[in-house]
Amino acid sequence: MNPVKRSVVTTTLVISLGSWFFWWATDGFTAFTAETARRVEILRSPRPLPMVTLEDQDGNKISLRDYEGRLLAVDFIYTSCTTLCQSMGMIFKQILDLIPRESLGRDFALISISFDPDHDDTASLKKYGQAYGADGKIWRVARVPDKAELKSLLDAFGIVVIPDEFGGYEHNTALHLVGRDGRLRLITDIDKAAPFAEQVVALL
Repeated sequence: MNPVKRSVVTTTLVISLGSWFFWWATDGFTAFTAETARRVEILRSPRPLPMVTLEDQDGNKISLRDYEGRLLAVDFIYTSCTTLCQSMGMIFKQILDLIPRESLGRDFALISISFDPDHDDTASLKKYGQAYGADGKIWRVARVPDKAELKSLLDAFGIVVIPDEFGGYEHNTALHLVGRDGRLRLITDIDKAAPFAEQVVALL
């Protein structure tokens, strides 16, 4: 084989192997980021969640197990946030308005979970809830007082929280859907409120 032909064959082989490896490493070109990979994995294999104890805006002790048999929308916030968390409140209100009224509470519920239990007491949770229409029944605002349980919950949902220099937090945001079996089944972007609600309605 002449040098030119050998070079062409070698280049073709390298490109082919590289393309195969990229296809394999990105799960068939679908997982271009760690976040995308996480979402694809959740769709493929819904994730069980730790049974942590939460305290809601009325001081009630609850568990995610209390929601089994219903679909549950979950987001993560801290009440002193003035940016993304306010958006999340409005987005959850939008989702709530898109679900058939007869299914609210019976087949579908929402919960906003604070990852700042040191500052988010029940009064703060209630104030946040009142600002967006969280009634404490269909839509609860809650915190996880135990730090170890909170960490296990954040890890299960893939939430990363980093304190910033202003006393707040940098954190990722998403809409999460927990199935009737208590497993995390869907993660989607916060600007997908209407498609998220449509998927909930399809599962009711």
